[in-house]
Amino acid sequence: MDKLTRYREIIRQLIFEYAGHKPANGQIDTEAVIDSERNHYEVVHVGWDGVRRVHGSIVHINIINNKVWIQYDGTSEPVAEALLAAGSRTKILL
Repeated sequence: MDKLTRYREIIRQLIFEYAGHKPANGQIDTEAVIDSERNHYEVVHVGWDGVRRVHGSIVHINIINNKVWIQYDGTSEPVAEALLAAGSRTKILL
């Protein structure tokens, strides 16, 4: 397995893991957005918390020039640590 394919698989698994966590408040869905062709990966919250509309990225990761870029990490469990634990030995650029 080449490096890019390995990165894609690690990130894909991580995105599904984070997308499995449903917010405690409101009627909010968690969606995994995976575009392996363009190396774009996100976890997004969509729904309602009472009368307040909720829509926003929780995790946003790209692979750019064979490097993993954490564009946004709004989690309580740091994405960089999860990537390293999953075996990603790349230089992670924040």
